[in-house]
Amino acid sequence: MQRKSKIVLTQVAIVLALLLAWELGVRAGLIDSFFFPAPSALIARIKEWISTPDFWTDVGITLLETVLSFAVGIGIGTALGIWLGLSPFAADVVQPFIKMFNAIPRILLGPIFVIWFGLGLTSKVALGVTLVLFVAFFNTFQGVREVNPIVLANARLLRASKSALLRHVYLPSATTWILSSLRVSVGMAVMGAVVAEYLGSSAGLGHLIAQAEGVLDATGVFAGIVVLSVFVVALDAMVDRVERRLLVWRPSPAHES
Repeated sequence: MQRKSKIVLTQVAIVLALLLAWELGVRAGLIDSFFFPAPSALIARIKEWISTPDFWTDVGITLLETVLSFAVGIGIGTALGIWLGLSPFAADVVQPFIKMFNAIPRILLGPIFVIWFGLGLTSKVALGVTLVLFVAFFNTFQGVREVNPIVLANARLLRASKSALLRHVYLPSATTWILSSLRVSVGMAVMGAVVAEYLGSSAGLGHLIAQAEGVLDATGVFAGIVVLSVFVVALDAMVDRVERRLLVWRPSPAHES
């Protein structure tokens, strides 16, 4: 606990020092406030936003898009990873297509999804799913392939059925890999939702940033980035808490106090 407190205090001190230097630099005229607004201006803008119901509507929409992207992407990616991990022939057939699709920059798919699904919720979720899916797939696929051969051989020696092997051997082996991908997947889901909103939307945090960028409002852009960062950190903390609960059996690394 003592070490954790030191880490938190050091992190807070670094952030405060950077913000103070930034604020003083703007006030002294060393930093152009048009391009880099002072932290005090960002705080004032955020306070202005949170006092309006439209802001919370934007946050709710982005949160909904993120949750849907995360859930659908994790579900499809995990199922695909288990299937191909258990079927070497299917994996060899499908692998070139997966690599080809994964190599496509996702931002290029945004306009295509807008054409296909319009400016509503579906296009945002579709882009988020394409980002989350491959993270979940590759982790699950690797987890299934990394199963302990001795454990697998013993289970087969005991004449375990395919469903028993999946439940008691393959899934436990892949669980750590799947859960380790959750934190990355949350960031990817948020990225997909915000980028899709930025490309074309009438609401959401990405739309909020796009509006500010359209009128060269650097304060609005930076304030939107700060809000988005807090949004991602909050979701990451939730996923971290879930991960710790699901991996209670995993020994925590020893740290010096």
